[in-house]
Amino acid sequence: MSPFMKHHLFWPLCVLAALLLFNLCYSPDFFSITIHDGHLYGSLIDILNFGAPLILVAIGMTLVVATKGIDLSVGSIVAISGAIACLRISSGADQNSMGLILGSVLLAVLLSLVLGAWNGLLVSGAGIQPIIATLILMVAGRGIAQLITGGQIITVTSSNYAYIGSGSLAALPFSIFVVALVLMIALLLTRRTALGLFIESVGCNPAASSMSGIRAHWVILSVYVFCGVCAGIAGLLLSSNVSSADGNNAGLWYELDAILAVVIGGTSLNGGRFYLTGTVIGALIIQTLTTTIYMIGVPPEITLVVKAFVVLAVCLIQSDAFRAAIAARWKSRHYPAEKEMGRHVS
Repeated sequence: MSPFMKHHLFWPLCVLAALLLFNLCYSPDFFSITIHDGHLYGSLIDILNFGAPLILVAIGMTLVVATKGIDLSVGSIVAISGAIACLRISSGADQNSMGLILGSVLLAVLLSLVLGAWNGLLVSGAGIQPIIATLILMVAGRGIAQLITGGQIITVTSSNYAYIGSGSLAALPFSIFVVALVLMIALLLTRRTALGLFIESVGCNPAASSMSGIRAHWVILSVYVFCGVCAGIAGLLLSSNVSSADGNNAGLWYELDAILAVVIGGTSLNGGRFYLTGTVIGALIIQTLTTTIYMIGVPPEITLVVKAFVVLAVCLIQSDAFRAAIAARWKSRHYPAEKEMGRHVS
C-alpha cells in the first residue's frame, strides 16, 4: 500500500468524494452554483452552511476525545445557548438593537463556557467518568432549555440576529467564516503552542503527564470549556438561522453526530493523537450523507437506520484490520495454489 493511502485523510476524502459523485449522478445540477443578489446558492453551499453547527461541535469534541474523554452534553448546550439568546432578544423593545444582539450573544457564549467548565470540574476535579459527568448535563440541560423557553418555541424578528446563521459575507454564508475562525484558533492553539502536545500526552497517560510536570487537571478542564463554547456558538448559528429557539429539538443527537465525525476523521476514542482537519471532513461527510438521504427521498422513519449503516461502512473502510482481513480472504480465494504451496513448504 502506498504511503498516500496510509494517510489518515485518504479514506475520509474518498468517502466524501464518493458521496458527492453519487449526488452528481443522481442530480446532474448538484454542483451548480448560482449568484442571486450577490449571494451564492447551491447544494454545496447548503452543505457548508447547514453543516457549520455540526463542524463547530465536532471541533470541540475532538479535543475532548483526545484526552480520552467524551462530552454527551453538547446537544443540550446547543439548545440552552439558542434558548437564552432568543429569550433575551424577544424581551427587548427593539430586537434589532446591536447592543441587545451583542449582549445576548455574549450571554449565550458565557453560559456555554460555564456549562463546559461544569463538565470539566466534574471530570478533572471530582474524578467522575466523562460519560457519566456529561450525561448529567445532557439530561438536565435539555430540561433547562425547555424551562428557559417555557416549553414553547421562542420566535424572534431580528434581522441582525438572523444574519449570524443566514447572512452572507463576500457572497458566502457568514456561518462559514465563523467556523473558519474557530478552526483557525483551535489549530493555532494546538499546533503552534505546547497545548496540543499536552492534550495528547494527557490522553495517552494522565498519570505520567502529571509526573512530568503537566497539569493534567487544567488541560482537561480547558478542553471541556472549549467544547462548551463551540457548542454554544453552534446553538447561536442554529437558532439565528431559523430565528427561533426550540428547547426540545435544537441540537438533538448532535453529540452522536459529533462523535461520529471525530471517529471518521481519524481520531481514536482511546485518546492521544487527534486530527482537527479530519474531523471537519468527517462532519462534512455526515452533513453530505444527510443531504443525500433527504434528496433521494428516503422515508423519515428509516433515515437514521440508513445513516447508521453508511457510517458503519465508512468506519469499516477506515479500519486497517478489516481491510487486511478482506484482502487475505480475497487472496486465499483467488490464489489457492500459493496457499497450498505454503503448506507444503512448512
